[in-house]
Amino acid sequence: MSADQTASLIYLMLLGTVIASYFFLSNRQSLGRTMRQAGLWVLIFIGAIVAYGLWDDLRDTVLPQQSVFAEEGRVEVPLSSDGHYHMVLRVNGTPVEFVIDTGASDIVLTREDAERAGIATDDLPFSGVANTANGTVRTARVRLDEVSLGGITDQNVPAVINGGEMWGSLLGMAYLNRFAEVTFGRGKMILTR
Repeated sequence: MSADQTASLIYLMLLGTVIASYFFLSNRQSLGRTMRQAGLWVLIFIGAIVAYGLWDDLRDTVLPQQSVFAEEGRVEVPLSSDGHYHMVLRVNGTPVEFVIDTGASDIVLTREDAERAGIATDDLPFSGVANTANGTVRTARVRLDEVSLGGITDQNVPAVINGGEMWGSLLGMAYLNRFAEVTFGRGKMILTR
């Protein structure tokens, strides 16, 4: 903590002590009720602090992440607070969250996401090699029966399963090139078929 933060914390603690002391002294005749009210305010205060601290996580869950306008063949994806574009697609009917990676050539699934989508990863030959920012990893080429984004569906889609550790699945250029236009601007990525 910096000196300014420490000073602010000390000030708030002193102010809180003064207010609490006044509150208890003025209501000492009904101390039980006063304690209940004080406890309630403490819980409200703690709840507000927790909600503020978790807002980024809650916002990603509560607010819509992507808008699909299937009749227009358009998808709008807002820029996430982590500086990436995230999309949820259905792979073989299973929702999978992807990070858009224009530096990746293919759709790259983690082993976990592939297994959730019904692909038996234990039987795959991990004979491919990919050079990533984290080093070289083994990969296995597969074909996904179906990849859906709202009303936009592609069948028999080539993909790669990453044999190494990976924090999430990637949506690379092979999928983005299926769209006629991909534009970035004003905190949005817009895909148009």
